Amino acid sequence: MINSYEGLRERLASFADDEYRDFVMRGIPSERPFIGVRIPRVRGIVAEIPEEKIPELIEVEPVAFEEVLARGMMICRLPYEKMIQEFDSQITYIDDWCACDVFVAGLRKNIKKHRVDLLDEKVEGLLTDKREFAVRVGIVTLKSYYVEADYLGMIFDRVERLADREEYYVKMAIAWLVAECFIKFPEVTLGYLKVSRLPKWTFNKTIAKICDSYRVDEEMKVMLKEMKKT
Repeated sequence: MINSYEGLRERLASFADDEYRDFVMRGIPSERPFIGVRIPRVRGIVAEIPEEKIPELIEVEPVAFEEVLARGMMICRLPYEKMIQEFDSQITYIDDWCACDVFVAGLRKNIKKHRVDLLDEKVEGLLTDKREFAVRVGIVTLKSYYVEADYLGMIFDRVERLADREEYYVKMAIAWLVAECFIKFPEVTLGYLKVSRLPKWTFNKTIAKICDSYRVDEEMKVMLKEMKKT
């Protein structure tokens, strides 16, 4: 059981793997120091923290990359009302794609009963944020939990509003989101792509991601590649 932030840091340090640390540092562009703890292990460590201790521990400013992951995981363990109060504070610490995606993955429990609430209270605001990774959190949340028939129109509208964003991780997230929409709803998404104003890079990356999927047949992939912007 972990009852203090010092205890959390000690547990993380006990699973440090220098080889793994060097590997992840090459693929995750965070300026934070890395301990070298695998994500499932971080999740297991966070599970050792009593829920009543979480408010105390998340008051401490995280330093290492894994501490940011652990903080997000702790927040996601809280009941929805408490989680939503701490949501914005976690966004301020997210400065890389991995911390973003791990945090979004942790929202699954709360999304089940509060999908509309989270969309209205947090996701919509994130999509208009000026910070690159705040926007990415919003887009990845849409991709992870809202790619359903009832939300497609809203998703395409928000994507169009983001079309002029130039940040790399925003553009990649848009391509990932629209590709997921295509895989699940090909006809509707194809109709969107035909009228989309997405710029060349984002549009072509979307086509590439769709074509990477084994769930799209070869005939469709040929047609999509012909749609690429030149």
